[in-house]
Order: sequence, then structure tokens, then C-alpha cells
Amino acid sequence: MTNLSTLVGYLAIIFFTVVAPASSATQSVEWSLGKDYSSLATGKPFAVGDTIVFNYGAGHTVDEVSESDYKSCTLGNAISSDSSGTTSIALKTAGSHYFICGIPGHCDGGMKLSVKVGAAASSGSGGGGTAAKNTPVEGGKAAPSASAAAVLKPFEALVVTCVVALLCGLALS
Repeated sequence: MTNLSTLVGYLAIIFFTVVAPASSATQSVEWSLGKDYSSLATGKPFAVGDTIVFNYGAGHTVDEVSESDYKSCTLGNAISSDSSGTTSIALKTAGSHYFICGIPGHCDGGMKLSVKVGAAASSGSGGGGTAAKNTPVEGGKAAPSASAAAVLKPFEALVVTCVVALLCGLALS
């Protein structure tokens, strides 16, 4: 019985240090005219695996576009476009991502959002890496900064592992 308890304890420790899932986040955006999206992006970290959910009424679209189309508010060249009212964008690649409303005049009226997505960092232990997140940018102005959540994730796993090891030790005694 003692050997089984020890084995379970070791497996729990291995799980929480090696296989613990990386965190991902969802950011909701109320997509409409008259909003200041530069203030929304300030201080909001994004990483590969995160999702942006655009919520909007009829008469708007969410178009992912190139940097040049974003800067000039050029319509008609969207990488992807949706007008469903709720658009979920999974951030699958690192780098800058650009979104505009594809209705004439709306991008020029401020319905544009640019985010910087940080690459997911490997933990070097075969899975369960944590994400290195960067501050999104609006108009290409902000510099990257580390996310507190990404920095604290390894410590969270360490604390959980220590608690599990302590409980296993108490069970064995």
C-alpha cells in the first residue's frame, strides 16, 4: 500500500510540473463606432492560444487585414471577415494582428484594433509551457512587456506540486 501511495504522489508531482496546461485568455471587445480601441489595447497582454471575441450589432463586420490595409483603412482585401454579431478570433500565430470594420467610413471613424501577440514559450520539459505575453499595440507605438500571469505560472505549478508532495507525505506517515 505504501508503494502505491508513493507512486501516486510521484505521478501527481510529474503531472503538475510537466503536463500542467498553459494558460490562455479570452478578451471581449465591444465593437462599435465611437469607442477608443487604443485604450482597450493598452496593458492587455496577448499570447498564442488566446482568443478575442468581438461583440457588435447589425451593420458592422470584423475584418482581419494586413498592416498596410489597417493603416490606410483599405477595404476589400480582408484575410478573413465576419458579420455574425459575435466573432471569435483565435490568436494562433505570434506577431501583429490587425482588425477593422469593413463598412465604408467605420475604420476611418476609429473601428480598428491592432494587437501584438507574443509567442508561446516552451518550458523545456516536454509540454505544459507557459506563454510569454506582450502588450498589444495600437498604431505600432507600444513596447512589449511581460505579463504577470505568464511570469507567475511556473511558481503556481511549484506551489501546487509542494502541496501535493506534502499531502502524499502525510498520507504515507
